[in-house]
Amino acid sequence: QLQLVESGGGLVQPGGSLRLSCAASGFILDDYIIGWFRQAPGKEREGVSCTSSRGNSTNYADSVKGRFTISRDNAKNTVSLQMNSLKPEDTGVYYCARGPVVVGHCVFTWSYDYWGQGTQVTVSS
Repeated sequence: QLQLVESGGGLVQPGGSLRLSCAASGFILDDYIIGWFRQAPGKEREGVSCTSSRGNSTNYADSVKGRFTISRDNAKNTVSLQMNSLKPEDTGVYYCARGPVVVGHCVFTWSYDYWGQGTQVTVSS
């Protein structure tokens, strides 16, 4: 019943853009911190961006600041990650996940209890 589904991944050239979407069923995304994480082959999973409950605050990894933007579309019960100026280092499987209920702040190291299946992002020339 509780499910997160990512979409929008694909192959792009360096400098290109992709928009990922995370769709939820069984709960209201706006009530929770929602985070985007990624994992490259041979590397540990890392936090990319998160948005606090009600979307009042956002947080980004230093490596993506100024290039990625997280946003909510509550009418569609989705959270998106707009990725611009993509670099090969951005390659990996991107996951969205549900975090705790916190308004005004989000942290990657807090508890995320539900995860999507991931969508592949490949940045290569």
